[in-house]
Amino acid sequence: MGFFNRNFDRPGPGVPKNAPRKKGAGRFFEVLGRDMGSLFKANLLCALGFAPGAFFVGFGVMAHNLPITVLAGLLGGMLAGPCYAGLHDTVLRALRDEPGFWWHTYKRAFKSNWKASLVPGALLGILVSSQIFTAMFVLATGAGVSVVSAGLLGLNIALTGMCFPFLFGQLVLMDMPFAGLLKNSLFFGLGNAPRALLMALVQTVYWVAVILFLPISLLWCALFGFALMVLITEMIAYPVMDKTFDLEKQFQEKREKDLEDDS
Repeated sequence: MGFFNRNFDRPGPGVPKNAPRKKGAGRFFEVLGRDMGSLFKANLLCALGFAPGAFFVGFGVMAHNLPITVLAGLLGGMLAGPCYAGLHDTVLRALRDEPGFWWHTYKRAFKSNWKASLVPGALLGILVSSQIFTAMFVLATGAGVSVVSAGLLGLNIALTGMCFPFLFGQLVLMDMPFAGLLKNSLFFGLGNAPRALLMALVQTVYWVAVILFLPISLLWCALFGFALMVLITEMIAYPVMDKTFDLEKQFQEKREKDLEDDS
């Protein structure tokens, strides 16, 4: 495990203690450059977690077999869920500038969240696999699609993209049952529709591009593909969750208490 224990996050130029955080593209490239090593390693584990499900979903789509596709999505989503939650935890720690050694915090977060991530992972797998099957079946067969059917598929994709960044973000930030996570995610997505629709649009365009460029895009997904998208979506989603739950204040108070206990 030497690769994962290596520290790629070398100290850089000092940042004033009370300096305001950058926003937008500046913040994106700041986090990307500073935490590239941690994001790469969390992405690699995430890609390994998604690989079996993606393979069997692809098999089900090629065989035009919906039950196999959905079952592969369900089981693959359960397998990938803990690694996907681990990636979200890594990204959110980077966004709130939390210090620490990545492998130590990743293992701790994985142990805390793996059970809670199984059902969200399964649900995400079912939704995405059924969406891919429907879209690919229509394209492959040239079957006509009614306006209602197209609208339902679009709504399904939009709601998935609008809600799941909030769902996995809350999962790694708070101890909450799945029903509460799902309810809050729907409220966040619908109550912040412009922001949430932006997340859904970015994800849809991104993953459609990944599918169109298969198999070349597999290498990109293994290297950084998941981490890049989670970083973008959580940069959009995190301010909403922070405003509602006052997360930054809670984390700051926890850090101060930990420092007092260590002194």
